[in-house]
Amino acid sequence: QSHSTPWQRAATMSEPEPASRVHSKKAGIRAAVILIGLLHKSRRQKERKQELLTISNASVGERPPSPPRTAPPTMKSAEFFDMLERMQDDYIPYPRIEEIVEKGGPYSLVILPQFGGYWIEDAENVGTPTSSDSSYYEEEDGGLSPGTFGYKLECNGTVRAYRKHFLGKEHLNFYCTTNSLGNLILSLKYEEAEGQEYLRIILRSRTKTLHDRISLAGLSKLPSVPQIAKLLCDDVTGLKFYPVLYPRASQLIVTYDEHEVNNTFKFGVIYQKFGQISEEDLFGNNEESPAFTEFLNLLGDKIELLDFKGFRGGLDVAHGQTGTDSVYTVFREKEIMFHVSTKLPYTEGDPQQLQRKRHIGNDIVAAIFQEENTPFVPDMIASNFLHAYIVVQVENACTDHTTYKVSVTAREDVPSFGPPLPNPAVFKKGPEFREFLLTKLINAENACYKSDKFARLEGRTRAALLDNLHDELHRQTQAMLGLGSDDDKMENGSHGGLLESFKRAMRVRSHSMETMVGAHKKQHGGGVPGSLSGVISQSSTECTKSTFTPPNLSAKSPLKSPVKRRSGLFPRLHASADSQTDSRPRSDNLAGAQRTPDSGHVSQDMRSETSSNPSSPEICPHKE
Repeated sequence: QSHSTPWQRAATMSEPEPASRVHSKKAGIRAAVILIGLLHKSRRQKERKQELLTISNASVGERPPSPPRTAPPTMKSAEFFDMLERMQDDYIPYPRIEEIVEKGGPYSLVILPQFGGYWIEDAENVGTPTSSDSSYYEEEDGGLSPGTFGYKLECNGTVRAYRKHFLGKEHLNFYCTTNSLGNLILSLKYEEAEGQEYLRIILRSRTKTLHDRISLAGLSKLPSVPQIAKLLCDDVTGLKFYPVLYPRASQLIVTYDEHEVNNTFKFGVIYQKFGQISEEDLFGNNEESPAFTEFLNLLGDKIELLDFKGFRGGLDVAHGQTGTDSVYTVFREKEIMFHVSTKLPYTEGDPQQLQRKRHIGNDIVAAIFQEENTPFVPDMIASNFLHAYIVVQVENACTDHTTYKVSVTAREDVPSFGPPLPNPAVFKKGPEFREFLLTKLINAENACYKSDKFARLEGRTRAALLDNLHDELHRQTQAMLGLGSDDDKMENGSHGGLLESFKRAMRVRSHSMETMVGAHKKQHGGGVPGSLSGVISQSSTECTKSTFTPPNLSAKSPLKSPVKRRSGLFPRLHASADSQTDSRPRSDNLAGAQRTPDSGHVSQDMRSETSSNPSSPEICPHKE
C-alpha cells in the first residue's frame, strides 16, 4: 500500500499557483509590511516622548546617569537586539568541521556541532550516570534477564509491575475523577513477606504512574483508599474512589500499563567514507566495502524483503519499492530491522536521495560506520527525529584482529543511557561487541523517548488512553450493576455541573420531540406536522417504543461530548454494543474512512471503537 511521505506532501504542496493568486498574495504581504512599519514607527515616537517626560520630571538625583542612560521598561526592542549582538560577539562557537578536516588527522570519531546542542559520552568518566539511575532499569528478578555478557536492557520497571505483582492474583481496583488531577486508577494488593504485612499500590494519573509497597506494621486497622492514595501523591485529598466491578478489568489495566512497552525497533545504518562531511555524501554511497559488509553481518542476517513475514520497519515487502534486501535480527525477544543506507533505493539526479532519507531520517537512533578516520558531526543529517548516534570505526578490518572503536552522541535533552562505554572504548570483533551494540541501540531509543519532543507526545497519548480506560471501567461497572451512565453521579466534580445538566436536558428534549413526531406519523400516515399542538396528549407508550431510539452513549453519539470517549481502545469488550453499531452505518463508514492506509490505525479524532493496538498510538511516525 502506498504511503504519503512528508517529502511527497511537500512536493504536492509546492505545485505552482495561478499568477493572479501569487500577485494578490505578494500585494497583501507588501501591505502588511507597510502597516507594521507605520505602527512600529508610531509606537517608537510615543515611547520616545514618554521617555523624555519621565526624565524631565525626575529630580537631578533620581535621573539615570548619562551616558549610559537606563531606558524605561517600554524601551526593550533596541536594547534586546543590542544584547543579542554582544552575546554573539562574546560567544566562541565550536570549530567548523571543514576547519578541523583542513588541519589534518588524527580526528575524533565525533565532534560537536558549531553551536552545540549535543553531548558526547565520556568513556574516561567512570561516574557518568546512565538512565538506570532514574526510573529506567531492568529488574533482575523479573522481565528480561541480562544478556550473556551482563549488558542490561533499560526499561521502566513500573510498566510491568501490574503484570508481575497483580495480574492473576487477588487484588482490588478503584477509579476516581478529579478536577485538578483528572482521572485516577488505583490498584491495591495485600501481601505478607517474612512475617510482615504490606500493601502494594499502583496509582495511575495523566502524568505518571506511581508504584510502591508500604508496611502495615504498627497500624491497628487498614487505611482507607483515599488515605492510601495520599501516601503516594500529596495532591490526592478529599476524593471518593469507586470500586471496579468488572471481571475483565485486569486485562484492560495491563494493556494500558504496557502501552509503553516496545518489542520492535528500527535503526538507521549509515556508511561514511573517508573525507565525507555532508549529508549528500553519506546518502550518495552505493557500494559496500568488505569491512562494511562484515559489520552488517555482525548486526544481523541479510533477508529478502519480498514476502518477508517478520517486522518490516516500514519497508515494502510486496512490490520491492524500498530495495530487494535488508538486515534483520531478533535480539532478546525483540525484532530489529535496520535501514541500511546502501541497500535503500538510489535515485539518479537527486543529491538529497529522499528515497533513503525518508526512512533513515524518520528513525530515532542511527549507527554510523566509519571505515577510515573521519570526524562525524551530529547535525550533519537534517532530521527532526534522529536524536542519538552510535559511531563505530573499524580497525584491521577483515582480519582475525579486527577491532571497533565506539563513540556515542545525542541531543542535549536526551538523558544518558547504558551500558557505559569502557575505557578505552575499543571492542574486539565477536558476540560481546554485538550484544553491547544492540543493547546500546535499544537503550538509546528508550532514552530518546524521554526527550522534550517525544515526552510531550507521549504525555498526550498517555492522558487520552487513561481517560479511555477510566470511562471504560466506569461504563462496564455500571453495566454489571444494571445501571446506566446517567444513574451514577460522580462526586468529585468532573462529571457534574452545567455541561452535564445541559446534555441531559438536550437528551430529554430529543426524546420528547421524536415521541411527538412519531405519534403524529402514526395518526396521519406520515409527513411532518405543521403544528404540534395537541399531539402530546395523543402520544402513547406503544408509539414511543416504536419510534424512539434511546440516546447512544458511545463515542459516536452526537450528544456526547467530543472530549470524553467512553469506548475505543478495547474492541474485544464491545460485543454487547454491536447491535447499536450496526444500526448506524453512516457513522461506521465515517470512522472507517479515517483509517490510515497501511497500519489500520484510526486517526486521533476518530480513535473510538476502531483502534486495535493501544500500545501503538502513533505518537512517533517512525513506528510500524
